[in-house]
Amino acid sequence: MMGLEAVGDLALHTILSKLEAEDSARAACVSKKLRASASEDSLWSHFCARDLDLSQPLDPHGNLTPSFKEGYQLWREAFHMYPWSLVKRVKKCWDKLRNWLTINFPEAESTLNKGASEDDIQELEKILKVKLPLPTRILYRFHDGQDFEDKHFQNSLVGCPLGIIGGYSFYNHLVTVYLLPLRQVISETKEITPKLDFPGRSKCVVVAASCTYSEKLFFLNCTSGQLYVGTRNLLDDGEMLPCVPNALISSVHDCSVDQQQDAMLLWLEEHGRRLENGIIKLRQEENFRSISQFPEESPLCSTAITNGVKVRASAVFVPEQATSQKYSFAYSIRMSLLPEGCIINGMTFSSCQLHWRHWIIRAKDVVIADVNGEAVVGQVSGSPLFP
Repeated sequence: MMGLEAVGDLALHTILSKLEAEDSARAACVSKKLRASASEDSLWSHFCARDLDLSQPLDPHGNLTPSFKEGYQLWREAFHMYPWSLVKRVKKCWDKLRNWLTINFPEAESTLNKGASEDDIQELEKILKVKLPLPTRILYRFHDGQDFEDKHFQNSLVGCPLGIIGGYSFYNHLVTVYLLPLRQVISETKEITPKLDFPGRSKCVVVAASCTYSEKLFFLNCTSGQLYVGTRNLLDDGEMLPCVPNALISSVHDCSVDQQQDAMLLWLEEHGRRLENGIIKLRQEENFRSISQFPEESPLCSTAITNGVKVRASAVFVPEQATSQKYSFAYSIRMSLLPEGCIINGMTFSSCQLHWRHWIIRAKDVVIADVNGEAVVGQVSGSPLFP
């Protein structure tokens, strides 16, 4: 201890910054010098940046605090009932989603509600007689789903395209998925689950749905932590498909272990990764924008360039039109002209026109459709595929 007392202030600051915040707080109890070093706001600025990605001393509600140390303490107090490592992970997940939405889709970002309180969550659990998995509880503590106040969308035939999960459109089928606020989780669960016939339905709650005219529903099993999506047989026999491999879900109700993760958190983390990496993007659909789940980057998207024309082909699974025995997909073919134009026989053209198309569609190396005919202009291509 005497050797540590002789260490310079800068070196001591470096040592403390390598510790966890709670360990630095414990070190402050050892001596006056350590207490002084552990109380420096520059140290707590480091902890706020490292653990919470905060460049300002903010509390969980976004309010400025007098110091980074006080701000950090308020965060720990607000989430003291949860594993701190899980809180940091959930915040990172939401930060990634919000940052992308703020830059690219601010009208959707504005629909995110403020976080729910512990009382709100406990009220839901009391009404529905469930216990939400820890990761999902924390997800709702940061943002209580989405609300759409724009009456223009509420009264439109399309519905609202601002769901942060996004979706797809083909022909007369349009899906855009949003996260339900707790009050809608309660009302939708009470309305829908009594109509379903499957084991364990009393432990499932509706957490996400399409906010457009084509229906798509997601159910969270509060006991296992698995997320399910309804198929076309949902109302007939309660058929649903899991969204995440069961092997990835762990310790959804145990605060004493590390690496708690339910399907809801894994689902949102993967969605944020795809947005951040440009795998999925915004698409313009007539007079509105929405997040399209059709991949636009390899390996989930095939791309070919011929004579300056870029063609991208991708597909998405359409569970609401599928069954457990017969899967359904929709495909998208997008064509664009490279900046240098279309080059044919050494001549460059600033425009070109599609006259004919021939698409061979395979599933498991078996040809199931052969599209060969005149070109279609101006319509998003899409068709169900049945392997």
